[in-house]
Amino acid sequence: MTAVEPTEAPLDPNAVPISINGREVVARKGELIIAAAERAGEYIPRFCYHERMSSVGMCRMCLVEVDSGRGPQLTPTCMVQVAPGMKVETESPTTKRAQEGIIELLLANHPLDCPVCDKGGECPLQDQSFSHGPGESRFVEEKRHYEKPIAISDLVYLDRERCILCDRCTRFADEVAGDALIHFIERGNTTQVMTFPDEPFSSYFSGNTVQICPVGALTAKPYRFKARPWDLEEAESTCTTCAVGCRTVVQSSRDEVVRYLGVDSDAVNWGWLCDRGRFGFEALNSPERVTEPLVRDGDTLVPTTWSAAFEAAAKLIKDTIDTAGPSSVAIIGGARGTNEDAHAWALLADALDIALVDAQLADGLPAAVHALPQATIDSACAASTIVLLSPDLKNEAGALYLRVRDAAVHKGRRILEFTPKASGLTAAAWRSVGYEPGSQASVVRTTLAQAEVVSQLRAGPVVVIVGRANLAEDPRYTLAALHEVLYAVPGATVLPVLTRGNVRGALTAGLAPRAGNDTADILRAAANGKIGTLVLLGADPASDVPDLDLVRRGLAGARSIISVDTFLNDSSSKASVVLPAAAYAEKAGTTTNIEGRVTRVAERVTPRGTSRADWMIAAELADYLGVDLGVGSLADVQASLARIDAFAPIADADLGELHDGALLAMPGGSSHAPDVPDLPMRNSYDYRLVVGKVMYSDSVGTAQSPSLEPLAPGASLHVHPLDIERIGVSEGQQVTITSPRTSVVLPVLADDGVVRGTVWAPFNQPGADIRELIDLAAPVIDVRVERLSA
Repeated sequence: MTAVEPTEAPLDPNAVPISINGREVVARKGELIIAAAERAGEYIPRFCYHERMSSVGMCRMCLVEVDSGRGPQLTPTCMVQVAPGMKVETESPTTKRAQEGIIELLLANHPLDCPVCDKGGECPLQDQSFSHGPGESRFVEEKRHYEKPIAISDLVYLDRERCILCDRCTRFADEVAGDALIHFIERGNTTQVMTFPDEPFSSYFSGNTVQICPVGALTAKPYRFKARPWDLEEAESTCTTCAVGCRTVVQSSRDEVVRYLGVDSDAVNWGWLCDRGRFGFEALNSPERVTEPLVRDGDTLVPTTWSAAFEAAAKLIKDTIDTAGPSSVAIIGGARGTNEDAHAWALLADALDIALVDAQLADGLPAAVHALPQATIDSACAASTIVLLSPDLKNEAGALYLRVRDAAVHKGRRILEFTPKASGLTAAAWRSVGYEPGSQASVVRTTLAQAEVVSQLRAGPVVVIVGRANLAEDPRYTLAALHEVLYAVPGATVLPVLTRGNVRGALTAGLAPRAGNDTADILRAAANGKIGTLVLLGADPASDVPDLDLVRRGLAGARSIISVDTFLNDSSSKASVVLPAAAYAEKAGTTTNIEGRVTRVAERVTPRGTSRADWMIAAELADYLGVDLGVGSLADVQASLARIDAFAPIADADLGELHDGALLAMPGGSSHAPDVPDLPMRNSYDYRLVVGKVMYSDSVGTAQSPSLEPLAPGASLHVHPLDIERIGVSEGQQVTITSPRTSVVLPVLADDGVVRGTVWAPFNQPGADIRELIDLAAPVIDVRVERLSA
């Protein structure tokens, strides 16, 4: 028998051998020289290059000597891909002379603003002038002068003298955000970055251009002149403004949060943040924060000690349970805190046999949607077909919008969108199908039966991004539409888009409705006098629940309210006891994003006043109630949390040090067609109401951030232009909108993205409140729109 010769391992077809500074390196096929060098530990200086955007070769700072077989020549490494046998010299005399020349030219007109520039101390131009510059300049001429600075939006200032024309901000606005509102103007020596005349840089993502600007040309109003980089202390954390879970760095100075920066998490946000998440830190420093416990004395809330507040809260709960049983106590909220906060309160609810709990505020989907086969953000963006049955991601999940848009525009993924109103992704969609409220299931069924759509759905993986696109209709219509997709594509996976930062974590940690009693049911019970004590965990139903009349009756019907919150709002101001909660960046823990990814939330500053983390409040209140939760520290709560099956994969992880995060283990399941309420007949004179959330609203987080508060668009009614003619009004005029419940008066705006026969209004805006018209007991809301009588 002949011996078998050992076979060599197959060569990697994507491996490209190159040499960098005499060292053999294996690059990847199609990789740019600058990226291959960085991966090999050799840094090539750059200004215009950014790994998340296309290369343009504008600054020429990355010139190095490259020999591709025809002799060494200076090559812009951000524009040239690696080739077998290529020799790269990043430290040769020729390379150094070229880079010194580039620095000298860039500084010829650059002002000497370093002592007063916000970028000083963290400026790539400053750093590379020291590391790669000539040390002195031959240019003695007068430098260029422009007006300093120009406010190109409510959030961003532009200093044109400092701009080095790297094209980063303009590429981000165009390629990444899809808001091409900033661009180069003029030519030659007068070229400069500017917005369009009379049109500000009103992008939801403008703060990213400030972060990626390699000089101090773009600065952010909320941070401008607030601190110097060497004064800052920082910790990596997770944004909880929405449920995407963007990775951030929280920076503080003198024990006050002064800035958030995006972290490039490959699985989640790629370093991008929406402006609401980036600049919402101002609310943490608001003088309106609740900093000490309050108890009601007649018609006013007066400060008291923690012990007195706990005694008062415990007495309210005890008296309610003693007289009417645990079914008379209800807990709403928990999604604005950490997993540990939600779990501690769930432990307290279990200890007291309190079954009426819900982390959502009648504006989400049932927790059972997480039992469906789950998708991640990465898998959604890698799918051949992305089916959108969701709200406008640009308004409600900014970083997810950027990822999905990139998948469609730059990666060739196809978006099949079903929407009651054109969204930020409509322009990038392969197909966008409009529908009237209540009809989405039939529209989805019809569309999925079309031959071209069937062919597309068979082309590869399908992911459904699902959420509440309309807060003025029964959520079961959305679930029915989801069922149609899963029935047509059995292998499809689901990515739920839920409102508020830690909804998925709070639901999984124990604050999910039991026996179907959600927030709407709790408020109805309270309105009927069946709730003795209502506990609000960072929840403001008066701001967030779509049915405003139900909220009023529920809050008035509850005999007592205990609020755990950071601000006095329309709900907490009605409480008998207010317990001040530590806010984001004031407490440690973890949070869970929409895909089930658990990541760390860092404590960076001292809690305001005597405020405490929610889990601490739950644990101490339990002592006053005579029950033992078995938790006395954050580690104890995390150990208890890891006993939940869904959190089991992170049981062995150090929850306090999670970075990229672990995914929750969610069971797979099948989609059962929900019982859908009968759709009422349409009166031909009526319009079906659609209500959706936008980036900026009248919520506390926005209202308490001075830079964001003016950005809420205000209450209005969006109507298709042809329907405006039918109503007999012109754009901007006031109209009366009447539902079976009441009437409100709003200005009307023409919007061709609205489906004919429907009207759209933004949720929770300054001005007349559209929620006056919404009845959660009704399947859909039909309204009559009439010219306001004189």
